[in-house]
Amino acid sequence: MELGLIANILVVFAVALVVGMIFNKIKVPPLVAFILTGAIVGPYGFSIIQGQEQVANLAELGIILLLFTIGLEFSFKDLWRIRFIAILGGAIQVALSFAFFGGLAISMGLPVNQAILMGFLFSLSSTAIVLKLLHQRGEMDSPHGSIALAILIFQDLMAIPMIMAIPFLASIPQLESTPFLSGEALINLIIYDLIIVLILIVLAKWVIPRLMHEIAKTRNHELFLLVVILTCFGVAWLVSFTGISLAIGALLAGLIISGSEYSHQASSLVLPFRDIFTSFFFISVGMLVDIRFLAANLWVVIFLIVIAIVAKALIATAAPLALGYPLRTAVMAGVALAQVGEFSFIIAQSGFSTGILPSGIYQMFLIVALMTMAVTPFVIGIGQPVTGWLCSVPALSRIVQGTCGNEENGKAPSRRDHLVIIGYGITGRNLARTASRSGIVYSIIELNPDLVKAARNEGESVVFGDATSDGVLNHGGIPVARIAVVAINDPVATRKIVALCRRLNPSLSIIVRTRYVSEVKDLQALGANEVIAEEFETSIEIFTVVLNKYFVPKDQIETFIYEVRADGYKVLRSQSGMQGSLPDLVRHIPHITITSLTIEPGSALDGITLGGYNLRKRTNLLILAIQRGTETITSLGGETELLAGDIAIIYASPEDLAKGAALFLRPD
Repeated sequence: MELGLIANILVVFAVALVVGMIFNKIKVPPLVAFILTGAIVGPYGFSIIQGQEQVANLAELGIILLLFTIGLEFSFKDLWRIRFIAILGGAIQVALSFAFFGGLAISMGLPVNQAILMGFLFSLSSTAIVLKLLHQRGEMDSPHGSIALAILIFQDLMAIPMIMAIPFLASIPQLESTPFLSGEALINLIIYDLIIVLILIVLAKWVIPRLMHEIAKTRNHELFLLVVILTCFGVAWLVSFTGISLAIGALLAGLIISGSEYSHQASSLVLPFRDIFTSFFFISVGMLVDIRFLAANLWVVIFLIVIAIVAKALIATAAPLALGYPLRTAVMAGVALAQVGEFSFIIAQSGFSTGILPSGIYQMFLIVALMTMAVTPFVIGIGQPVTGWLCSVPALSRIVQGTCGNEENGKAPSRRDHLVIIGYGITGRNLARTASRSGIVYSIIELNPDLVKAARNEGESVVFGDATSDGVLNHGGIPVARIAVVAINDPVATRKIVALCRRLNPSLSIIVRTRYVSEVKDLQALGANEVIAEEFETSIEIFTVVLNKYFVPKDQIETFIYEVRADGYKVLRSQSGMQGSLPDLVRHIPHITITSLTIEPGSALDGITLGGYNLRKRTNLLILAIQRGTETITSLGGETELLAGDIAIIYASPEDLAKGAALFLRPD
């Protein structure tokens, strides 16, 4: 039995490794590779794995650990920060998706309980895939990235009541004829909830914090890991007596610890185990995928995949649009959310195991959901061209006034030879304040309505709109401006804005802030005069401090910085470029220290002049300055007298300092 389990794990990991490497080459998320691995080794594939129950047990561990870590990482502070778009935008997206897909299921003849489940499944998107792709594209801090993150957080929260609703949907096979819970079922539900609340209060307030505090005092990582695992599975087991699944119990266990000071340490310890066991869950899902079913229903599957992606993208676009966000931002967020989420697999498996979903519908869902995940990178990739086309349609520009074209009062302000600030984040805000104090005339372009509102509250005149549109740039005065500064967190939009600015004003000086140095050459080729890369500007600040510590002359440091920036940071990108660039002082005196010593009464230097003792010649100690009370003496000569209580600022090597320090001390 043991060897059988080990052999199954070995086969699963070997196939997953090969499939994962292939999928990594074509930029397909690893989650899809895991599901495909299951399809290959499962009963509908090559039937390599015999002990499917063993894999299913490992998969259940993965789900328990997944929900436990989600509970650990959940932060009410983060939700509060993005509460507006998370709660309102997320509620609109989930409600519209649930209504559309649930209604579609009913129109196709499915019972109401199955239709409700379908509404649940297709209203969720993949947090893991979307966040990873946005991070890879450098768009996590972009407006559409923030909106997508907020809606995903709301979806993850909504997955909890959806999972908890599965047993009740399963207990009412004909929901059409019994639309409401019976009195007995309602009483049981209330009792279960009260028991859960009581357990959580006792554990969260008295038991778990005290236990973890005592274990943490031992400074033993093994014991701390044991108490974390015990909390996870113990709470899950206790909650299961109320009829709630182990996975939801684990989520509640994570929430118990999340508010404590030990949540980050607990999360870091559990994370590796979670990733391993979660992979088994998606592999176990893949084992249920019937390739023959796909071949027999290929055109129906393709039709449903297109419907799912298009409908989810349109609905996810409508949510931020309804809240006043620009069309381009809304569309980019919408296409990012146009796939089925990992929680949907958990809900679908629960629905299948409890008998809500028949085998054929379950198969159809698995294949459609898998394909929506697989094509996510390509769907996100076409977001920019789609938004460009939409904003070029005059009818759409009129419908969503201000989100593609101009805004403010309908008239472009009369400015010439001014500064245009594109993006009113931290960089844009600081630049505007500096320009205002310096008497420089400027205009601001921003597409985030929250930032626009904040700027106008500060008395700023802001053009609200998408700067990738000619109309917005014209309204901001780009054709007659002297300088444009692009300071937004969207690399794709930044490139388009630079190209448009250069086309509208060939003599414009364009300064761009970008996060990654890999963008420098492309932006310069598009017409940017200066590109400031955050990655290397931070490095410049650091090595400036370091070179100052090594006493490199300031003029040489400034020359070096100019050379670094003028060459597009090539010196920093190439190891060979650094050779011979720094002055010899850095290499010839690498062990020099500046420190201070107090001249004690009765010491060898008390009452002695610098010339009389000749300290430099005898000890290699150079006194740079003397602090005498509140006075700092820097003009030192041979006649300068050293007095008890003086603090001498000394320049020397550590070895010479150790030898000469006794001269400053009172003799024993």
